[in-house]
Amino acid sequence: MATKKNKNSVWRVRGAHFLSIVSITMVLLMIGIVSLLLFNAKKLSDYAKKNIGFTVFIENKTKSAEISRLENALQIAEYSVSAEFVSRKQAALIMKEELGKDFTKVLGYNSLPNSIDVKLKPEYTSEDSISLIKKRLKRFEFIKDVYYQPSLISFINKNVRNMSIVGIIIAAFLLMIAVSLINNTVRLSVFSKRLHIRTAQLVGATKSYIRKPFIIKNIFSGILSAALSSLILVFAVLVLQENFENIISLEGLIQIIIFVFIFGILITGISGRFAVSKYLNLKTDDLHFEY
Repeated sequence: MATKKNKNSVWRVRGAHFLSIVSITMVLLMIGIVSLLLFNAKKLSDYAKKNIGFTVFIENKTKSAEISRLENALQIAEYSVSAEFVSRKQAALIMKEELGKDFTKVLGYNSLPNSIDVKLKPEYTSEDSISLIKKRLKRFEFIKDVYYQPSLISFINKNVRNMSIVGIIIAAFLLMIAVSLINNTVRLSVFSKRLHIRTAQLVGATKSYIRKPFIIKNIFSGILSAALSSLILVFAVLVLQENFENIISLEGLIQIIIFVFIFGILITGISGRFAVSKYLNLKTDDLHFEY
């Protein structure tokens, strides 16, 4: 009978330790994911801005040589990602597909001009930058107009800024939750051993002697949890890269893993020390009520 009770007690302890490891692993994984998103914040921002650009409309009488020179100049410009020439005929075909009918038959002629579509680098996607580029290009007499959508550009840039601020706030909030969850998990683990702590005190063990195995055990739990969460994070990044290579990268992954390990070791070790110290200083009558 006693043997059966001992076995049950051992399994309960192992089960509690396993749940503690799982809980800490999930929390550290959450921290790792948030850190990864913060490291890739610029890529996420650049991805949101990748379609921002403008269209240069060219006078119909412009010679093809001048158009080619302008296209080459826009392709190598410091603000340009790409510059693609769209002829009047190509523009008419695109318009026909969008409208579902041939508008040239209604008008009797093709009213669309030749144009060059320019995609901008992320650092040049502000409205002020595009406005300055437009002024420079308008100096060419054969450029009819430079068209862009100020409202769309303002909307995208505003949302990117808001996302960055919200991301930092969420990261700080999750970090506080993580500290609280890990601390409570460690306290629960120590709480289940509070009577063992008192027994050790009664036989003359010093406080530092009693604390040591708890701190070591909690640090080991932190290391194991950090290792598990890091493996899951690396696997998740490798899977995401297959479909989102331009957004999620391995950049900063090593730093994130190091941070997860340091955070896991520190918080579990510190929480374990304070949790044990609390029960070391409690009176015997309070052991059954204090958590």
